[in-house]
Amino acid sequence: MNKTAFSMPLNLNPDQASPDWMNKGDNAWQLTAATLVGLQSIPGLLILYGGSVKKKWAVNSAFMVLYAFACVILCWAAWGYRFSFGDKMISFWGKPNFALDGHYLMEQTFLGKFPNATMVYFQGVFAAITLVLIAGALLGRMNFYAWMLFVPLWLTFSYTITAFSIWCPDGFLAKMGIIDYSGGYVIHLSSGVAGFTAAYWVGPRLTQDRQRFPPNNILLMLFGAGLLWIGWTGFNGGDPYVVSVDASLAVLNTHICTAASLLTWLLLDIVFFRKPSVIGAVQGMITGLVCITPAAGVVQGWAAVIMGICSGSIPWFTMMVIHKRSEMFQKVDDTMAVLHTHAIAGSLGGILSGIFAVPKLNRLFYGTSGHYIGLFYGLADKRTHDGFRQLGVQLVGVVFVVVLNIVSTSIICVVVQIFMPLRMSEEEMEIGDEAAHGEEAYAIWGDEEEKLDPKYELAKSKAGGQVEMV
Repeated sequence: MNKTAFSMPLNLNPDQASPDWMNKGDNAWQLTAATLVGLQSIPGLLILYGGSVKKKWAVNSAFMVLYAFACVILCWAAWGYRFSFGDKMISFWGKPNFALDGHYLMEQTFLGKFPNATMVYFQGVFAAITLVLIAGALLGRMNFYAWMLFVPLWLTFSYTITAFSIWCPDGFLAKMGIIDYSGGYVIHLSSGVAGFTAAYWVGPRLTQDRQRFPPNNILLMLFGAGLLWIGWTGFNGGDPYVVSVDASLAVLNTHICTAASLLTWLLLDIVFFRKPSVIGAVQGMITGLVCITPAAGVVQGWAAVIMGICSGSIPWFTMMVIHKRSEMFQKVDDTMAVLHTHAIAGSLGGILSGIFAVPKLNRLFYGTSGHYIGLFYGLADKRTHDGFRQLGVQLVGVVFVVVLNIVSTSIICVVVQIFMPLRMSEEEMEIGDEAAHGEEAYAIWGDEEEKLDPKYELAKSKAGGQVEMV
């Protein structure tokens, strides 16, 4: 009997550039997903922030995003990645090392069938968007030089600790069995709490800016919001580290939950304020995206709908009712309401993951069932203890991330304040972009007349600017 030797198509044969452990399809998707996440920041949140703020803050707000992205990417490759995903140093932090060596970058990563270089890139854009989200709480008054120092410090002494603890297989919360599919804790709860804490230390905007802060370009804001939504396909779809049915489910659940959340928020606005608000719809979109993130690939579609209804209503209530009645919330000037849209929505998603997580889907994602089971299925399968345990682990994760970020962010702000003020001067805040950067976003008829006002000239003089003679 003749046996025909099996031969691979030439384009699939392993070689030095495509070793036998690498899956070309997985690597291609991972790079694509990472790029989608990168587009959420640049230009997504850059133009969302730039369009959402007063005209005088458009450049500064966009520039905070651009700087944060560039700074994080460099610091991540230099030391952040190995702190977050390297060899264990302690139960919540990896050993410091570079991720710049060509030999290391071409080796297989700790999870997935692709090289370390791909994983460094993928996780780097996640780290970058976390700092970008923090910026949302500080728009309209933070000293840009203080922001330049804050970004690498927070990445190093807060983000890397959370990432290692929850996402690295050697992290203590990972070993406990916490479910955080794509960053509800690591990214959104962290950025929401850190942003709110930093806003406390930086101080508020000018009184007139807090009272009236209209978007300078709602259509531009919507363009950024659209990039954020569609980019979330890579945000959640890339986290299985493989082109799989689980990745497909994560993508679909992401869009289902987001749509349900947006519509819920919209209906509440109509019922209580008698007008459909496009800004409110964007807030509902964001809370839906955030809420599904820790659960995207481990819950059923019907659970994603429930999560969307919860994320469109509970953060709406905390923002529209509790925030307005709370003196503590009123004292802290959280410009883009990241406490509600990210911290509360992220916590909500983490807790609901502990209720709706399906054992079979957890096996697909984690490779083992272990204790990964939502309370709903624990009660149904007579594994009540495991179900309550999972919910308890999720709550422990919330407490850990909240405490870590309050403490670490406060310490970082105090340290930065030793070297420079966290907040711009009153005179600089009166002017905005031109005082901070010497640049303006728009040249609109009537601006020159405004600049001839003696009050403007006095404020610019105090801010250290110069009056140009044309």
